[in-house]
Amino acid sequence: MNVLIIEDERPSARRLQRMLEKLNVTVNVMLHSVEESLEWFHNNPHPDLIFLDIQLSDGLSFEIFDTVEVKSSIIFTTAFDEYALQAFKLNSIDYLLKPIDEEELEAAVTKYQRLKPQSQNLQLNFDDIKKLLINPVEREYKKRFTTKIGQHIKMIAVDEIECFYSENKGTYAHTIDGRDYLLDTTLEQLEEELSPEYFFRISRKYYVSINAIKDIISYTNSRLQLKLNSYKEQEVIVARERVKDFKLWLE
Repeated sequence: MNVLIIEDERPSARRLQRMLEKLNVTVNVMLHSVEESLEWFHNNPHPDLIFLDIQLSDGLSFEIFDTVEVKSSIIFTTAFDEYALQAFKLNSIDYLLKPIDEEELEAAVTKYQRLKPQSQNLQLNFDDIKKLLINPVEREYKKRFTTKIGQHIKMIAVDEIECFYSENKGTYAHTIDGRDYLLDTTLEQLEEELSPEYFFRISRKYYVSINAIKDIISYTNSRLQLKLNSYKEQEVIVARERVKDFKLWLE
Protein backbone atom coordinates (compact mmCIF):
# COMPACT_ATOMS: atom_id res chain seq x y z
CA MET A 1 0.00 0.00 0.00
CA ASN A 2 1.41 3.39 -1.03
CA VAL A 3 0.44 6.02 1.54
CA LEU A 4 0.86 9.81 1.38
CA ILE A 5 0.35 12.37 4.15
CA ILE A 6 -0.46 15.98 3.22
CA GLU A 7 -0.20 18.04 6.42
CA ASP A 8 1.36 21.47 6.91
CA GLU A 9 2.10 20.99 10.61
CA ARG A 10 5.22 18.87 10.58
CA PRO A 11 4.93 17.61 14.19
CA SER A 12 1.37 16.45 13.44
CA ALA A 13 2.54 14.74 10.24
CA ARG A 14 5.31 12.92 12.09
CA ARG A 15 2.92 11.89 14.87
CA LEU A 16 0.48 10.47 12.30
CA GLN A 17 3.36 8.66 10.58
CA ARG A 18 4.39 7.02 13.87
CA MET A 19 0.79 6.01 14.61
CA LEU A 20 0.47 4.41 11.17
CA GLU A 21 3.74 2.55 11.61
CA LYS A 22 2.24 0.91 14.71
CA LEU A 23 -0.48 -0.40 12.38
CA ASN A 24 2.18 -1.73 9.96
CA VAL A 25 1.31 0.99 7.44
CA THR A 26 4.35 2.63 5.87
CA VAL A 27 4.10 6.27 4.84
CA ASN A 28 6.07 6.76 1.63
CA VAL A 29 5.92 10.55 1.38
CA MET A 30 4.91 13.54 3.53
CA LEU A 31 4.00 16.84 1.86
CA HIS A 32 3.35 20.12 3.63
CA SER A 33 1.83 22.65 1.22
CA VAL A 34 -0.37 23.04 -1.83
CA GLU A 35 2.60 24.09 -3.97
CA GLU A 36 4.77 21.17 -2.86
CA SER A 37 1.89 18.72 -3.42
CA LEU A 38 1.17 19.98 -6.94
CA GLU A 39 4.77 19.52 -7.97
CA TRP A 40 4.85 16.01 -6.46
CA PHE A 41 1.60 14.86 -8.12
CA HIS A 42 2.80 16.07 -11.53
CA ASN A 43 5.96 13.98 -11.26
CA ASN A 44 4.92 10.84 -9.38
CA PRO A 45 2.35 8.04 -9.63
CA HIS A 46 -0.61 8.61 -7.34
CA PRO A 47 -0.65 6.71 -4.03
CA ASP A 48 -3.30 4.24 -2.95
CA LEU A 49 -4.32 6.30 0.07
CA ILE A 50 -3.94 9.96 1.09
CA PHE A 51 -4.28 11.31 4.62
CA LEU A 52 -5.36 14.84 3.75
CA ASP A 53 -5.41 17.88 6.03
CA ILE A 54 -7.87 20.52 4.83
CA GLN A 55 -6.22 23.83 5.61
CA LEU A 56 -2.57 24.06 4.59
CA SER A 57 -0.19 26.95 5.09
CA ASP A 58 -0.69 28.27 1.53
CA GLY A 59 -4.37 27.47 1.01
CA LEU A 60 -7.03 24.76 1.15
CA SER A 61 -5.76 21.35 0.11
CA PHE A 62 -8.66 21.07 -2.33
CA GLU A 63 -6.78 23.51 -4.56
CA ILE A 64 -4.43 20.63 -5.35
CA PHE A 65 -7.24 18.79 -7.08
CA ASP A 66 -8.37 21.77 -9.14
CA THR A 67 -5.51 20.86 -11.49
CA VAL A 68 -4.84 17.21 -10.55
CA GLU A 69 -7.36 14.44 -11.16
CA VAL A 70 -7.79 12.45 -7.97
CA LYS A 71 -6.85 8.79 -8.37
CA SER A 72 -6.43 7.97 -4.70
CA SER A 73 -8.64 7.13 -1.75
CA ILE A 74 -8.72 9.88 0.88
CA ILE A 75 -9.03 9.98 4.64
CA PHE A 76 -9.44 13.55 5.89
CA THR A 77 -7.45 14.64 8.94
CA THR A 78 -8.80 17.92 10.23
CA ALA A 79 -9.66 20.09 13.20
CA PHE A 80 -13.00 21.13 11.67
CA ASP A 81 -16.25 20.51 13.47
CA GLU A 82 -17.60 17.01 13.09
CA TYR A 83 -21.12 18.14 12.11
CA ALA A 84 -19.84 19.98 9.03
CA LEU A 85 -17.80 16.92 8.18
CA GLN A 86 -20.79 14.58 8.03
CA ALA A 87 -21.09 15.45 4.33
CA PHE A 88 -17.54 14.24 3.72
CA LYS A 89 -18.52 10.68 4.57
CA LEU A 90 -20.36 10.39 1.28
CA ASN A 91 -17.24 11.34 -0.67
CA SER A 92 -14.32 9.91 1.23
CA ILE A 93 -13.23 6.79 3.07
CA ASP A 94 -13.40 8.52 6.45
CA TYR A 95 -12.40 11.60 8.40
CA LEU A 96 -10.39 11.95 11.59
CA LEU A 97 -10.70 14.90 13.93
CA LYS A 98 -7.51 16.22 15.50
CA PRO A 99 -5.98 15.28 17.82
CA ILE A 100 -6.20 11.92 16.10
CA ASP A 101 -7.22 8.98 18.28
CA GLU A 102 -5.31 5.72 17.76
CA GLU A 103 -8.44 3.56 17.80
CA GLU A 104 -10.21 5.83 15.29
CA LEU A 105 -7.15 5.75 13.04
CA GLU A 106 -7.06 1.96 13.13
CA ALA A 107 -10.78 1.83 12.31
CA ALA A 108 -10.27 4.18 9.34
CA VAL A 109 -7.41 2.08 7.95
CA THR A 110 -9.47 -1.09 8.37
CA LYS A 111 -12.38 0.59 6.60
CA TYR A 112 -10.10 1.55 3.69
CA GLN A 113 -8.81 -2.02 3.38
CA ARG A 114 -12.39 -3.35 3.39
CA LEU A 115 -13.64 -0.83 0.82
CA LYS A 116 -10.53 -0.71 -1.34
CA PRO A 117 -12.11 -2.20 -4.52
CA GLN A 118 -14.97 0.31 -4.47
CA SER A 119 -12.75 3.21 -3.37
CA GLN A 120 -10.70 3.09 -6.54
CA ASN A 121 -13.71 4.52 -8.37
CA LEU A 122 -14.42 7.15 -5.73
CA GLN A 123 -15.18 10.61 -7.12
CA LEU A 124 -14.80 13.45 -4.66
CA ASN A 125 -16.95 16.54 -5.17
CA PHE A 126 -14.50 19.11 -3.88
CA ASP A 127 -16.67 22.07 -4.93
CA ASP A 128 -19.43 20.96 -2.58
CA ILE A 129 -16.95 20.38 0.22
CA LYS A 130 -15.41 23.83 -0.28
CA LYS A 131 -18.81 25.41 0.26
CA LEU A 132 -18.83 24.00 3.77
CA LEU A 133 -15.55 25.75 4.47
CA ILE A 134 -16.36 29.33 3.50
CA ASN A 135 -15.92 30.27 7.15
CA PRO A 136 -13.38 27.72 8.37
CA VAL A 137 -12.73 27.32 12.08
CA GLU A 138 -9.24 28.49 12.92
CA ARG A 139 -7.05 26.02 14.76
CA GLU A 140 -6.82 26.85 18.46
CA TYR A 141 -3.63 26.19 20.40
CA LYS A 142 -3.08 26.32 24.14
CA LYS A 143 -2.52 29.79 25.53
CA ARG A 144 -1.68 28.72 29.07
CA PHE A 145 -0.84 25.72 31.25
CA THR A 146 -1.60 25.08 34.90
CA THR A 147 0.50 23.45 37.59
CA LYS A 148 -0.11 22.70 41.24
CA ILE A 149 2.21 24.32 43.77
CA GLY A 150 1.31 23.18 47.27
CA GLN A 151 -2.35 24.08 47.73
CA HIS A 152 -2.29 26.59 44.89
CA ILE A 153 -2.89 26.35 41.16
CA LYS A 154 -0.52 28.49 39.10
CA MET A 155 -1.27 29.57 35.53
CA ILE A 156 1.65 29.84 33.10
CA ALA A 157 1.14 31.74 29.84
CA VAL A 158 2.61 30.01 26.80
CA ASP A 159 4.53 33.12 25.77
CA GLU A 160 6.35 32.97 29.14
CA ILE A 161 7.68 29.47 28.40
CA GLU A 162 11.18 29.11 26.97
CA CYS A 163 11.17 25.36 26.54
CA PHE A 164 9.52 22.12 27.60
CA TYR A 165 11.65 19.14 28.59
CA SER A 166 11.24 15.63 29.96
CA GLU A 167 13.17 14.38 32.96
CA ASN A 168 12.68 11.36 35.24
CA LYS A 169 9.38 10.52 33.49
CA GLY A 170 8.05 14.04 34.13
CA THR A 171 7.41 16.92 31.73
CA TYR A 172 8.56 20.39 32.76
CA ALA A 173 8.07 23.93 31.49
CA HIS A 174 11.04 26.27 31.86
CA THR A 175 9.96 29.91 31.93
CA ILE A 176 11.72 33.09 30.87
CA ASP A 177 12.32 34.00 34.52
CA GLY A 178 14.39 30.83 34.99
CA ARG A 179 11.85 28.70 36.85
CA ASP A 180 10.81 25.10 36.18
CA TYR A 181 7.29 23.75 36.64
CA LEU A 182 6.09 20.15 36.51
CA LEU A 183 3.13 19.72 34.14
CA ASP A 184 0.50 17.02 33.87
CA THR A 185 1.18 16.23 30.20
CA THR A 186 3.72 14.59 27.90
CA LEU A 187 5.83 15.89 25.04
CA GLU A 188 3.73 13.76 22.68
CA GLN A 189 0.54 15.50 23.81
CA LEU A 190 2.22 18.87 23.39
CA GLU A 191 2.63 18.17 19.66
CA GLU A 192 -1.12 18.78 19.24
CA GLU A 193 -1.32 21.65 21.75
CA LEU A 194 1.53 23.99 20.73
CA SER A 195 1.58 26.26 17.71
CA PRO A 196 4.23 24.98 15.26
CA GLU A 197 4.87 28.62 14.36
CA TYR A 198 6.48 29.22 17.74
CA PHE A 199 7.49 25.82 19.12
CA PHE A 200 9.54 22.97 17.65
CA ARG A 201 10.38 19.56 19.05
CA ILE A 202 14.12 19.31 18.54
CA SER A 203 14.58 15.89 20.16
CA ARG A 204 12.84 13.27 22.24
CA LYS A 205 13.60 15.41 25.29
CA TYR A 206 13.05 19.03 24.26
CA TYR A 207 10.48 21.40 22.78
CA VAL A 208 11.85 24.92 22.33
CA SER A 209 10.33 28.33 21.66
CA ILE A 210 11.72 30.24 18.70
CA ASN A 211 11.78 33.36 20.88
CA ALA A 212 14.10 31.67 23.39
CA ILE A 213 16.92 30.79 20.98
CA LYS A 214 19.95 32.99 21.62
CA ASP A 215 22.53 31.13 19.54
CA ILE A 216 22.82 28.08 17.25
CA ILE A 217 26.13 26.21 17.12
CA SER A 218 27.33 23.38 14.89
CA TYR A 219 27.74 20.23 16.98
CA THR A 220 29.13 16.73 16.52
CA ASN A 221 27.52 14.15 14.19
CA SER A 222 25.75 16.80 12.08
CA ARG A 223 23.71 17.98 15.03
CA LEU A 224 23.11 21.51 16.34
CA GLN A 225 23.47 22.91 19.83
CA LEU A 226 21.10 25.65 20.99
CA LYS A 227 21.85 28.33 23.53
CA LEU A 228 18.64 29.54 25.15
CA ASN A 229 18.12 32.79 26.99
CA SER A 230 17.81 31.40 30.52
CA TYR A 231 17.80 27.58 30.41
CA LYS A 232 21.34 26.44 31.22
CA GLU A 233 20.82 23.18 33.11
CA GLN A 234 21.91 20.83 30.30
CA GLU A 235 23.04 20.95 26.70
CA VAL A 236 20.11 21.52 24.34
CA ILE A 237 20.83 19.51 21.18
CA VAL A 238 18.84 19.27 17.95
CA ALA A 239 18.73 15.58 17.02
CA ARG A 240 20.41 14.78 13.71
CA GLU A 241 17.21 13.48 12.10
CA ARG A 242 15.42 16.75 13.02
CA VAL A 243 18.07 19.21 11.84
CA LYS A 244 16.64 19.60 8.32
CA ASP A 245 13.11 20.30 9.53
CA PHE A 246 14.47 22.57 12.25
CA LYS A 247 16.28 24.72 9.68
CA LEU A 248 13.11 24.93 7.58
CA TRP A 249 11.16 25.94 10.70
CA LEU A 250 13.57 28.84 11.30
CA GLU A 251 12.92 30.34 7.86
